[in-house]
Amino acid sequence: MATITLQGNEIHTNGDLPKVGDNAPDFSLVNAELGDVSLATYKGKKKLLSIVPSLDTPVCATSTKKFNDAAKEKSDAVFLMIAADLPFAMSRFCTAEGTDNVIALSMMRSRKFAKDYGVLIEDGPLAGITARALVVIDENDKVIHSELVPEIAQEPNYDTALATL
Repeated sequence: MATITLQGNEIHTNGDLPKVGDNAPDFSLVNAELGDVSLATYKGKKKLLSIVPSLDTPVCATSTKKFNDAAKEKSDAVFLMIAADLPFAMSRFCTAEGTDNVIALSMMRSRKFAKDYGVLIEDGPLAGITARALVVIDENDKVIHSELVPEIAQEPNYDTALATL
């Protein structure tokens, strides 16, 4: 279990992020077309997982836009924005914000991804959705960077994640 804060108030996740050197846990998430995708969907590509509580918040929106801009320079990688939002809402956000270089994925069918990655918030007002985190995975599905953002209202360390990618 990890301890993070929401506007200074302590809350907890169900576990810990995968560590550098670990095999990335497989996942099943839902894309904009309501299809299931897994780690194997992106086989052979580097992957940046930006795990956020909801795209419908200012910090999540900002980070998605920043990663969308960065994705233009990284043709050998995919940028996956993962949230509890429904695919319909995520698609509306991406269309409205012009974020067509990132892939929005939803946990709508299961919270298994959040549990396996140790980011499921277990208490407080956001219980049941995810903490803010970054996981960078190489083309062989090994974790090469992970960051659990200690305060949900803060942005992640973009520079370190992108340099690692």
